[in-house]
Amino acid sequence: MSVIVATSLAEAFAALSAHPEATLVAGGTDVMVEVNAGHRHVADVVMVNRVGELCTWRHDGAMLHLGAGVTWSQIEAAPIAEWVPVLAQAARTVGSPQIRHVGTIGGNLGTCSPAGDGLPGLAALDAVVHLASPAGERSLPFAEFMVGPKRTARVAGELIIGVTVPVLRGWQGYSKVGVRNAMVIATASVALVTDLDGRTVRLALGSVGPTILRCTEAEAFAAANVDFANGAASAAVVSEFAALARAAARPIDDHRSTAEYRRHAVGVLAGRLLRRAFPNE
Repeated sequence: MSVIVATSLAEAFAALSAHPEATLVAGGTDVMVEVNAGHRHVADVVMVNRVGELCTWRHDGAMLHLGAGVTWSQIEAAPIAEWVPVLAQAARTVGSPQIRHVGTIGGNLGTCSPAGDGLPGLAALDAVVHLASPAGERSLPFAEFMVGPKRTARVAGELIIGVTVPVLRGWQGYSKVGVRNAMVIATASVALVTDLDGRTVRLALGSVGPTILRCTEAEAFAAANVDFANGAASAAVVSEFAALARAAARPIDDHRSTAEYRRHAVGVLAGRLLRRAFPNE
């Protein structure tokens, strides 16, 4: 096995060209679990955690661009946490502090598991994923980037170089349940993002479908029935919102949970998050 440590995008592209079957590794927090469990064989590795272009972020007021190498420990802290609270809350649920120090948002996107903690927030924010190859760059909405469980629209030779999200005025939150209280893969997860200027509520579900699910019916219902001016939602509105979230879920039974529990859980979590966003009745 060869391990190539790239320090620039040009070096990363050259390494991928020379070793097209190589595994891309940033923090390695996902791939090493699979390797250690015997679920993946790795022949060659291209490390991109030292590619400076991937480890930067920039904020221009309306938008925030996060390089693929930005870590969860950076996202959970100021100033990034102040601009995208939903991602900061998700970051704080990712493994241990040691894992958050090396795990990256690009790695979460590359693995693209429906249980990925950062993905519901990216979906709710209508994130745009940026990809690059020697042939050029392209950008995809998150909804087009994730095409199945651990399957993306990235093609051979491409690198995920970053993601862009809007900086919105309004409450944001992320919540998940698992088989224990910490360092756990989500059995079900929910991200809620409000946009006070656009008068919208965005809701995304994780671990209850083959991809991250946006709940368009619940979103439309909330937008039409919550009181944005006074931060208010009636108990009936919260209850119906939770029911619509449950209806949007497409869970399965597996070793972590039953489909029935997952469906119930996302309804409870969605209702709680809407109440936190609109605490007045």
